[in-house]
Amino acid sequence: MMKRHLTTALALITGAAVLFFGLNFLLNPEGAPDGFGIEPWPQGNAAGYFAVKGVRDLAVAATVFLLLARGQRRTLGWVVLIDAILPLGDALAVLTHGGSLTTALGVHVSAASVILLTAVMLLTERPAERPAEGSSRRVGAAPDPSNA
Repeated sequence: MMKRHLTTALALITGAAVLFFGLNFLLNPEGAPDGFGIEPWPQGNAAGYFAVKGVRDLAVAATVFLLLARGQRRTLGWVVLIDAILPLGDALAVLTHGGSLTTALGVHVSAASVILLTAVMLLTERPAERPAEGSSRRVGAAPDPSNA
């Protein structure tokens, strides 16, 4: 039971972090790039890039929260595993566009590590105990068919 709570907390943190990054790029386009690790383009309009990154992160966060709320923990595990590609791609972008190895590892690879840990924990957890026959189930909670 403790592992399930930890896994839920990690999934919530994963969703919340991506939600924060997405909102930060949408609402703070001047300051958000500093934490990403690539210097903003010296001329032109990088705001389009920030909007794309922000919307991408919001979509990822919404997917995490939706699957968690619907009790689709195994499916969430697969989605989170696939989502680990995003920070790894970000690390590669930092390294190939003048960013530092420290930022690539400290920000993006460390995020990918937490995401991978969360995915493994979700994919290896045991199904929750089902309520006894005749007992009430939480209203609106959909069973996870992959846990059957």
